Amino acid sequence: MSLAWEEIAVTGGLTYEDYLLFPEDGRRHELIGGDHYMTPAPTVVHQRFLRNLSHILSEYVTKNKLGEVLFSPIDVVISPGDVVQPDLIFISNNRRQRLTPKNVQGAPDLVVEVISDASRRLDRKLKRNLYGRYDVLEYWLFDPDLRLAEIFRRDEAGRLVKAAEYEDEGELTSPLLPGLVIDLKLLWPEEV
Repeated sequence: MSLAWEEIAVTGGLTYEDYLLFPEDGRRHELIGGDHYMTPAPTVVHQRFLRNLSHILSEYVTKNKLGEVLFSPIDVVISPGDVVQPDLIFISNNRRQRLTPKNVQGAPDLVVEVISDASRRLDRKLKRNLYGRYDVLEYWLFDPDLRLAEIFRRDEAGRLVKAAEYEDEGELTSPLLPGLVIDLKLLWPEEV
């Protein structure tokens, strides 16, 4: 027997089956370690930044036939108790089997989160730790308000560690996307 989503949200130990009962209310619902997290809809600044980055990545990945770029909302089911909706993901051709008609089953190669005040702790700590436990190869965090980019990659020991940090400008490259150079000045949106 399933509980109503309000009851489930306070019980902990939630799974993807419980997650499917959450309302479609315009907020981002996610599970991390079986705990429910909810953030409000993104801001205009957030969406402009995501549009800029998505355009650059999608064009490059498509042109070079490297895999697929997808953006939120899309369920990424990393484990039964870990279901997230990253702002943007890259799935390489090697992981294409993780794409299903309904969701992504397993970790993407690249996860991108655009930080807002409402998601700062969730993105910087909880999600970074989650992606570090699973096989996410790179995690990019962008803060459009501070014009800050933090890039995390797997080190030789297999840990997800900070590999680069950019403030305002710089050229972002990635071993996942050989030959791609992103001029960060082109990503930061103009104020509303």
